[in-house]
Amino acid sequence: MEVNVPVTDTGFGRFFLPGPTEVRREILEAMLGPMMGHRTADMEALMDRIQPGLRHAFRTERPVYVAPSSGTGMMEMAVRSVGQRRALCLVNGAFSERFAKICDLSGLEVQRIEVEWGDYHSPDMVEEALRDDEFDTVTVCHSETATGVLNPIHEITEVAHRYGAMVCVDTVSSMAGSPVETDAWGLDFVATGSQKSFALPPGLAFGVAQPAVLERAAANTQRGLYFDVLEYERNLEKSQTPNTPAVSLMYAAAAQMQAILEEGIENRWERHRQMAVRTYEWVDEMRGRGHDIGILAPEGFRSPTVTCITVPAGVRGTGVCAALKARGYIIATGYGKMKEDMVRIGHMGDHTLAELDEVLDNLAAVLHEVLAGHG
Repeated sequence: MEVNVPVTDTGFGRFFLPGPTEVRREILEAMLGPMMGHRTADMEALMDRIQPGLRHAFRTERPVYVAPSSGTGMMEMAVRSVGQRRALCLVNGAFSERFAKICDLSGLEVQRIEVEWGDYHSPDMVEEALRDDEFDTVTVCHSETATGVLNPIHEITEVAHRYGAMVCVDTVSSMAGSPVETDAWGLDFVATGSQKSFALPPGLAFGVAQPAVLERAAANTQRGLYFDVLEYERNLEKSQTPNTPAVSLMYAAAAQMQAILEEGIENRWERHRQMAVRTYEWVDEMRGRGHDIGILAPEGFRSPTVTCITVPAGVRGTGVCAALKARGYIIATGYGKMKEDMVRIGHMGDHTLAELDEVLDNLAAVLHEVLAGHG
């Protein structure tokens, strides 16, 4: 039986979604390794190949959990491990709201600190809430993929710890693309996924829990089965996973972690920073030519992995993306309630400045055409 599969591959360097991001051919080919039993020495050796690169990326001495799920699964593990009774959830976009919903559905009493999409959470906001009320858990999204905002997780964690709260951090679109110092910043539980700055196929989630989290989790009889942090911890002591792993994806992860070790995480961070700065410069250049576009996130709080560019009044984000796709380049519309108000460029993963410049040149041409049509 013939199966028709849509093919959009026009060569690496044209796919700039803010996740899933583009995956290099050699990483995809790594998935062709043979199947193996997940309680075998071969599987344990594969896990041992993955761990050094993951610990390097997370900047941790702790073991890094590997789960066959999206990053949302690891966020749920974080909440089920850390949450006791009351959670303070910092909401500034769709994915930080997802963290709050996980807390709701896990039976916690939830209070949200909501700010406008495009804004960030200051440590002072968090301190005011913690000073006036008692919370055992704080959830925060580091890089809010829906808005391109980068929250100051180090400072927020310092505040939370002064009031006895543990912090669960969503780093799905920041890990491996933006500085995250898991151990040095005292981040209690850090969750991420494979499909963004790690430049891996979707389907794996990674996470790190500090020892104090394990102590809290041990007293929680509602921590669930599939994402039981204690089971992940016990199995990693044997280089295993609690449940059947995604073997093919782990082959890809092993290859990519070696590449990340060779590049060096600081160099990877710097490459992402340079791509972000180039995007900001491009927006300024376009404004200088009279195009009414902007960056949603404020200066000083912009993600180095995704930029949300507002489009002029009367222009639809979906139309801009469709016109750019006709040229062979893929970026994203806005997300949720801001779908038509902006476009999002995911300058993350294994992309380079030269590839980004090609996208921006074509986006400039598209905007010129679109605006000319509205003239």
